Amino acid sequence: MSTGGGRDRLELVAAVLLAIATVATAWSGYQSTRWNGEQSKAAARTNALRIDSTKAAGLANTQTEVDVATFTQWINAYAQRQTKLTNFYFERFRKEFRPAVEAWVATRPLRNPKAPLTPFAMPQYKLAARAEAERLDAEAEVSAADARRDIQRASNYVLGVVLFASALFFAGISTKLASPRIRVAMLALGCVVFLVTAIWLATSPVSLSV
Repeated sequence: MSTGGGRDRLELVAAVLLAIATVATAWSGYQSTRWNGEQSKAAARTNALRIDSTKAAGLANTQTEVDVATFTQWINAYAQRQTKLTNFYFERFRKEFRPAVEAWVATRPLRNPKAPLTPFAMPQYKLAARAEAERLDAEAEVSAADARRDIQRASNYVLGVVLFASALFFAGISTKLASPRIRVAMLALGCVVFLVTAIWLATSPVSLSV
């Protein structure tokens, strides 16, 4: 009588474990899919940011080329003290470039051997496009880190599916065994695997956004 009661209790525990582990397996699979989706969105955002960063960097390079070309003509006129031609080129400097040239001229480069070689070495030479490219690139790095994090989270939940499935196996096989000791051992192993996995995944973030 007691043996039958013990078997009934074991079957009840196995049934509860099977039910809970089934739900947990489905939940882990759902979360894995959700985090894969989050990773895809983060990856798309990263690619968009890198494209914008490349465009901004290309614009900055083009602007620098324009500045170099106009400065080359201007410095020739400046060195030869051709005031009219110097003013002509100076008026055609881009607004971002003029402060650097003015600061460079203030160092008296024709007489001061310690003066910077060109205005491009002056701290006043700043390109908004270059700063924008650097900002976008930094954002892309952050977004890429988010994508890598989401991949890891999805992988964790996939492992959770495997472990919960293992708990299901142990719980199911325990009801088919004739030996009471092996039956208890299998069921206990299933409970341990389930509890450890559940505690581990309980610390993992959850994605519910649509």
